[in-house]
Amino acid sequence: MEGPNPTPVSVRAIVAHEPAIGKPNWKLEHVRLRELKSNELLIRMVATGVCHTDLIFASMPSEAGPYPKVLGHEGAGYVHRVGSKVQNAVVGDSVLLSFQSCSACKNCKENHPSYCQQFSALNYSSEQEVFQMAGGSKPSGCFFGQSSFSGYAIVKESSTLKVTELVNDEEELKLFAPMGCGFQTGIGTVENLTIAGSQDTIVIIGLGSVGLTAIMAAKMKGCAMIIGVDRVPSRLEMATSFGATHVFNTSDKKLDLTRDVKALTGGNGSTITIDTTGNLGLIASGMDFTASRGQMVLLGAPAMDASLAVHLASFMQYIPKMIQWYREGKLPIDKIVKFYPVEDFQSAMSEMEAGITIKPIITW
Repeated sequence: MEGPNPTPVSVRAIVAHEPAIGKPNWKLEHVRLRELKSNELLIRMVATGVCHTDLIFASMPSEAGPYPKVLGHEGAGYVHRVGSKVQNAVVGDSVLLSFQSCSACKNCKENHPSYCQQFSALNYSSEQEVFQMAGGSKPSGCFFGQSSFSGYAIVKESSTLKVTELVNDEEELKLFAPMGCGFQTGIGTVENLTIAGSQDTIVIIGLGSVGLTAIMAAKMKGCAMIIGVDRVPSRLEMATSFGATHVFNTSDKKLDLTRDVKALTGGNGSTITIDTTGNLGLIASGMDFTASRGQMVLLGAPAMDASLAVHLASFMQYIPKMIQWYREGKLPIDKIVKFYPVEDFQSAMSEMEAGITIKPIITW
């Protein structure tokens, strides 16, 4: 490997093994890293957000991708070493991590890397033999160009954003880890994809980290009516505190979502509907209550073989905006995260899957 600092002999990683009865089979294990390539960086992680995409990929049968593997795609840390061709960061820099792009297709060249023509191939397919465990097993890595469920990770240059001048300290760097995926998906959908404004009535179905940050963004855009939909009372209360003008609880047996949204909007329905759940019943209701000439955006994956949502904003340009909004008090992301030391990663995974925690962040 290249650079002045020694390579870690052994690091801890959360390794996904073949699922047991369709459930993720995670283990915290010691691994070694392969040699660093010229377009890669070695990052010392300080935090990694947990995303539902990680849970989905850890639940897939081995036919969809061999096990063991290291996942994680919301990393935050410091540059420990750099490959000879890396130009966007140097040793010691603070970085946030996101998806990988090819940098060569039409969309990448036009500064829309989230629509990279090779997005699926680069991000959903892990690279073989990035790690090595005792006994000779070699887990795959570079998931989303990073596999940040590891104390140190080999990261592709295109997945790396230098934020040395943007963060005040390591605690902020940990807090900002989910900006690489969940937070920017919710915010970017409202601001860049739907181009929401003061004339819009927006309904956001599912109030996890994507949905709640979409609520925050809708408030920043001054939407006339902001409606949050979920089954967890605490999340509905949180949505109200973040700017939702109305909320609906889907566990209420008297609720008819199509009827009630239309009644609330004078029969017009919503001009923008965003589903983050992948629940087919809720998606059908959303289609019914979305106004003529309205927009409906599907971010949730309704089945394991469905297409996953991609990031809807340019990573390199968008994160500085989110950091500024956080400093201005417009993006209270600190209220929806919970930190877990890596030893408690199982709690982070299970509490997210159960809906107890909105956005877990694992700290190294």
